[in-house]
Amino acid sequence: MKSLEELLKVGFEFHGHRCPAMPLGLRSGLAAMKALGVERSQSHELHLISETGKAHAGGCFLDGLMMATGCTYGKSNIEKKYYNKFAFTLIDTENQKAVRVHLKPEYVEKMLQSPFVQERSKGKKPQEIPAEVLKPLLNKVLTMSEDSFLVVGSVESYKFEKEKSIFEISPCDACGEMVFVNKLTTKDGKRLCMSCLGEK
Repeated sequence: MKSLEELLKVGFEFHGHRCPAMPLGLRSGLAAMKALGVERSQSHELHLISETGKAHAGGCFLDGLMMATGCTYGKSNIEKKYYNKFAFTLIDTENQKAVRVHLKPEYVEKMLQSPFVQERSKGKKPQEIPAEVLKPLLNKVLTMSEDSFLVVGSVESYKFEKEKSIFEISPCDACGEMVFVNKLTTKDGKRLCMSCLGEK
């Protein structure tokens, strides 16, 4: 298991800028893994259901969750509910158990009053915010106790059905692009992809 420092370094490079919400997600994901007694997902050992949304700092939080847990969109072991919350459920697919985690409401309220967020709300990009504003906040996020900002629920049984991987591929008869066969539909004698069918 990589150390917090290693994950943080790679996490900031992956995320694109330094901010407090990505490390919050990182620490929250690590706390969920500790509760489940699991390691970072290499394949599909873990599945993440994120309750974040878009157009707010929850997106940064989610990048931290992905870094910690190894749940990624490429591996399809992550899904996103657009609830606009700092909350998620981490599922151990091997042992069929899960834990739900969320930031404490009082912590979120304080976080949104921080100098960093105040600067962001004025339209400043995160990379434009001075280090003297960001550094103390980052230090606090990385050193504060879990119980000061996090609610880790009880570990519960969770029935998780793994999807079977598809390896068969075929061209769409209309556009000619290769499509995994579970997303081809036969219409008027032609095998068509979803975009050629006009489906979203």
